[in-house]
Amino acid sequence: MRNFRELEVWKEARMLVKDIYNTTKRLPSSEQYGLISQINRCAVSIPANIAEGCSKYSQKDFVRFLQISLGSAFELETHLLLCEDLNFLSSEVTKPSIKKLQRLQRRIASLIKFNLSNHH
Repeated sequence: MRNFRELEVWKEARMLVKDIYNTTKRLPSSEQYGLISQINRCAVSIPANIAEGCSKYSQKDFVRFLQISLGSAFELETHLLLCEDLNFLSSEVTKPSIKKLQRLQRRIASLIKFNLSNHH
């Protein structure tokens, strides 16, 4: 079993959640049960799935949860871009989070590749 608290991707994902919650506060209240809820859930899902994956004994299960986490990261990026498309947020607002998110996506993908190649 792994200690998720030691994983840099988990720490980064946790910090990103804070950024995202601050960003969604800027969205119109009419989106409370739409995009706001969806975006916040997506953000929370990233570190939560990394942590859950660490509880698994098999490498295959760990990788599966990392893949779910990565999927949430791509979904989150899409939601932020949709907020731009809908003129709810400017790119100046979303850009810093998207940059952090893309870095996190690369790091999670690298962790997946590492675990797939080194532990078969």
